[in-house]
Parts: sequence; structure tokens; C-alpha cells
Amino acid sequence: MTYKLSNAAKRDVARIYWRGVEIFGEEQAVRYFEALIQRFERIAQAPRLYPSVEYIQEGYRRSVCGVDSIYYRVNGSVVEIMRVLGRQDIDENL
Repeated sequence: MTYKLSNAAKRDVARIYWRGVEIFGEEQAVRYFEALIQRFERIAQAPRLYPSVEYIQEGYRRSVCGVDSIYYRVNGSVVEIMRVLGRQDIDENL
């Protein structure tokens, strides 16, 4: 399968990266960004590996990467990465 980031997920990843640069420095922010990309690829390889979170949103699954949760759904042969959120962001963004 392939994966695609929603516009909201793209904004989430950018926000996470720039906040990481501010707090931890560019080197650490790049490492975390690369870890997210690797997780997106792993999700695309085995999307049903991670648990369903139907109680949050119908059809969604979640994979945790570091302190953030990746929310995605499978649509045919494409994994749609919908959001990448920290714990504090879930209620207001899903």
C-alpha cells in the first residue's frame, strides 16, 4: 500500500517539526521527523497491525510514535494519514 497525508496531517507534521526545532534543536527535530516518516511507511506496509479507534472516529486506527499519535484510515489501497496529534490535541481536533 501507499500512504497519503491529509492537509491537516501535513500541518500537524510541520507544527511538530518547528516546535521540535524551538525546544530541542534542529538535529533532534530532524530525527523525530524521520521517525514519523518511517512510521508512516510501516503503517502503509501493515495497516491492520495497529489498533482500531472506532470510539474516536469511525474507520480510524492509531499508531503511537514518540509522544504523538498517528490517526489513519484505509481507503482501498491507500492509507490516509488523517492527523498526527499529541495527547492534549485529541479532543479538540478529532
